[in-house]
Amino acid sequence: MTSTTPPPSAVTTAAPHTRVEDALALLIGTFVVSLGLHLLRSAELVTGGTAGLSLLIDQVVPIPFAWLFLLVNTPFFLLGGILKGWTFAAKTVLGVGLVSAFSALHPHALPDLHPGSALYAAVAGNLLCGIGMLILFRHGSSLGGFNVMALLAQERLGLNAGYVQMTLDVAVVIGAFTVASPTLVLCSAVGAVVMNIVIALNHRPGRYLGM
Repeated sequence: MTSTTPPPSAVTTAAPHTRVEDALALLIGTFVVSLGLHLLRSAELVTGGTAGLSLLIDQVVPIPFAWLFLLVNTPFFLLGGILKGWTFAAKTVLGVGLVSAFSALHPHALPDLHPGSALYAAVAGNLLCGIGMLILFRHGSSLGGFNVMALLAQERLGLNAGYVQMTLDVAVVIGAFTVASPTLVLCSAVGAVVMNIVIALNHRPGRYLGM
């Protein structure tokens, strides 16, 4: 039987992404994430990470989500710059800023969800968030916060980024009990698991050669 394993030379000669590809990926990834967050916010759900923390605070503080998302991520910009380099930090700042900008756009373009669609919003919203973050990860960027911590754990400790983030996300989802009904919290938990499974299955060291 012929082996399908690529020769060693294929690993070392893979072409990196161009700057144009990185820029387009940043726009696409942040747009997809922001659309997922819009679905979650419209159903009063939360998810993991600093996005989920921002959604949680948004339910009790009269500050626009776009600004909350920027504020919550601010401490992690410095962490990313110190530990992963200022180019990474700059991409993260830009990514968070784009998500915030797109998040302000969606409410004016999309109708509200039908009442009772919380489970749909939880699954669809988190699938979109997971796919968007994969795009960003593969182009050397992230959305700050828990993403930075998960990537650092994977690169420096060999831990799976998806599972690390899933652990951190549990605390955020549990916090939702303080502002939401058990049904909405359960839907939020299901959605957060869906998002992290997407990341865990598709973002592993050595599997993607185009970075």
